[in-house]
Amino acid sequence: MSQQINKKLFEDRKRTNVLSVPEQKFISYLVPRVPKWVSSDGLTGIGFVGSVMILGSFLLAEYVSRPLLLLGILGFFVQWYGDSLDGRIAFYRNKSRKWYGFALDIVMDWISTVMIGLGYVFYAPDDFKYSGFALVSLYGWAMIISQLRYRITDKYTIDAGLMGPTEIRVVICAVLLSEVIFPGSINYLVIGICAILFVINWIDTKNLLHLGDLKDWEEKAKKTEKVRTHETEV
Repeated sequence: MSQQINKKLFEDRKRTNVLSVPEQKFISYLVPRVPKWVSSDGLTGIGFVGSVMILGSFLLAEYVSRPLLLLGILGFFVQWYGDSLDGRIAFYRNKSRKWYGFALDIVMDWISTVMIGLGYVFYAPDDFKYSGFALVSLYGWAMIISQLRYRITDKYTIDAGLMGPTEIRVVICAVLLSEVIFPGSINYLVIGICAILFVINWIDTKNLLHLGDLKDWEEKAKKTEKVRTHETEV
């Protein structure tokens, strides 16, 4: 039964991230247990609450006590719960709205990213604040790539190879834990994450341009073939 649910929930997308198998099994376990009165939009709202918790953890860590940064780890779980189940619950209940859900998901992802980056900007000292801006910009770049890839290939993917949103959340949670144990480490780890994201985005951009070039040649070939067919018929 669980395998049937898993197949039904994820038949519309292919995941390549490292945690895809256990994550999909966990989601398949959770979806049938979501109360009927909780809607897809309600789960999106829960994900937003998680983002607010992450922002709040940075503010509390800066103005109250550093260990409160651990609240952000709970916030990431809440965010994952809402973000991962909102579309799946709609699919499971046969109430999915492809373009509505797609638009809402992108907008909420961007808002959440900005909130997390803003939280770090409040927390980071001196010039390290700029790395928060860089992190948001680089993630925005990754989002643009995913949308353009969808436009060119008609296949929507949210993973960059072995890394997906879940893996990114796990990495950031590890960074928050490291900051509580080793104060100041977050500043250098964020810079490292920015460097890795830059490399990934650069490679993905090159691949995207290659896909675009192939699509151009494919469309030109079709137009040429159409003209030849028309001339033959005439």
